Amino acid sequence: MFQSKHRRQSLVTAIGGALLMLLSSASGLIAQNATEIVRQADQKQRGKSSEATLTIRIVRPSYSREMMMHTWSKGSDLALVLVTAPAREKGTVFLKRKREVWNWLPSIERTVKLPPSMMSESWMGTDFTNDDLVREASVVDDYTHTLLGEASIEGESCYKVQLIPKKEAAVVWGKVILWIEKKELLILRAEYYDEDGSLVNTLSGSDVKKIGGRMVVTRLEMVPADKPGNKTILSYTDLKFDLPLKDELFRTESMQTVK
Repeated sequence: MFQSKHRRQSLVTAIGGALLMLLSSASGLIAQNATEIVRQADQKQRGKSSEATLTIRIVRPSYSREMMMHTWSKGSDLALVLVTAPAREKGTVFLKRKREVWNWLPSIERTVKLPPSMMSESWMGTDFTNDDLVREASVVDDYTHTLLGEASIEGESCYKVQLIPKKEAAVVWGKVILWIEKKELLILRAEYYDEDGSLVNTLSGSDVKKIGGRMVVTRLEMVPADKPGNKTILSYTDLKFDLPLKDELFRTESMQTVK
């Protein structure tokens, strides 16, 4: 009798352990899948390298203005942004090398290194932050990812993924939620929250086109939550991927001569 009861308890313990291992394994697989979804979506828009021309339109309740830019990127560590219009800002350059960001100001002929505290500041009066433009932080390496489920954006089925910053990561946001279209892994919507959990900005992606051999979002609209009537629209006019860009392009010495 005792032996039979003991065998049942051992069997229950073994099944419980197996279930715990299975649940633990499944949880790890889901987390891994969420990270992989974000990694592929980030790689889709970034490529091994890229070169782009784009227009930024800043809309305010009483006025609007436009800027034009030329950008280059290589991997996730190197990026260069050159403002080509209007004349007042023409020649302004932002350079990212790994975790460091510099700004060349032609009006005073000075190169300024941006401190991490400025990455959350507005980029040239737009609704994008400095971090949005040069991507100092990595949506893959600086956050943990949780797949919240599925949702629809403009009729497109999307993965809904939550990003929480890692303890050691120096990032702008307290939480980010992404809607990633399932077929092409395109980010169609992103919500950015502060450390108190309040919504700060919402980014919407649209005008999906085949450029440079891949389907990409060519229009991004950033809308601040607390400023009615304000928004910034970024539109790509040309975009090329996987070009043989030299590392020399991404040196501080290049900021004064890049065209």
